[in-house]
Amino acid sequence: MAELLETLPQLLSWIALGLGSFFCVVSGIGLLRLPDIYSRGHGASIGDTLGAALILGGLMLQEGASLVSVKLAMLVFFLWLIVPMVNHMVLKAAYARGLPFNGQERSEREGESPLLQSGESDR
Repeated sequence: MAELLETLPQLLSWIALGLGSFFCVVSGIGLLRLPDIYSRGHGASIGDTLGAALILGGLMLQEGASLVSVKLAMLVFFLWLIVPMVNHMVLKAAYARGLPFNGQERSEREGESPLLQSGESDR
């Protein structure tokens, strides 16, 4: 029983590291395969956030209860907080710039940002 308690954190750590690596690789493939910046941003944000969190969680399990684990937990927290916000800001800027969705042109007025248009409802 004592052997199991010693090897279980190591086993869970390697599983988390493997899954995190898998999600990061799938996210990288998504950047190449998805059609437009909006899909790519969404796929990269989700995959990298989950992948990095799993990798850092696996490293926390490897380290055990220490100051390093606390620092890794703070990294996970800030990663979960910052990556979705940055992705949202980048995609909002792409939309304001007028980048098309999936290769299709948008039908807004020429020369005016859709975010700056007044008098129109958001659909």
